[in-house]
Amino acid sequence: MIIPELASTASRELDGLRTACAEAIGRLLAAEPDTVLVLGSGAGTIRHGESDHGSLRPYGLDRTVSLGAAGDPTGRPELPLSLLVGAWLLHRAGAQGRRGGQSIAPDAPVDECRRIGGDLVDESDDRVALLVMGDGSACRGERSPGYDDPDAEPYDDAVAAALAGADGAALLGLDPELSARLRVAGRTPWQALAGAVARTGLPWQGDLSYYAAPYGVSYFVANWTP
Repeated sequence: MIIPELASTASRELDGLRTACAEAIGRLLAAEPDTVLVLGSGAGTIRHGESDHGSLRPYGLDRTVSLGAAGDPTGRPELPLSLLVGAWLLHRAGAQGRRGGQSIAPDAPVDECRRIGGDLVDESDDRVALLVMGDGSACRGERSPGYDDPDAEPYDDAVAAALAGADGAALLGLDPELSARLRVAGRTPWQALAGAVARTGLPWQGDLSYYAAPYGVSYFVANWTP
């Protein structure tokens, strides 16, 4: 939905979402981080390097996207969709500098997600920015991918409040079984984010700039800053 060439007839309908994404990326890059790490869910828990890449061909667009700014597709060709879209957003914004990525299995336990996020902060003396990619529930209405579930909207409202308030404890409290039932792709990367900010020991503030459920899938756009 975020990539216009893939959204087809829904392209203009989602311009507000894309604008919010572009503004969020702009704020992230304005902080002038040394390294940007893209976090997202994937089939497995894997650390990715700058030369790792993936293809949008399975989704209808014959384009290879590399994680790094140089666009060097010599690494592993296995970036999951979450990291592919994150890398695409960074390329579109003209981002430079070092990059890395971390995919996290959708069934990873809460404590593992927290540890992964903390390790990402600890491993480098660089100023690191995290670009965290994850959808909310896919059960917002009868035409949604997961059909209608009465628990979907309260779940998404709680996530929106946590993102707006930079409330890492609330994100760590998301239930893995409920998240899986609601087809939430963002649970594990959000909990890694919570682990990362907790490890810094700093107070954080959040700004939620977009929350809607087009086509029955919830999207959030937010920035957290110390």
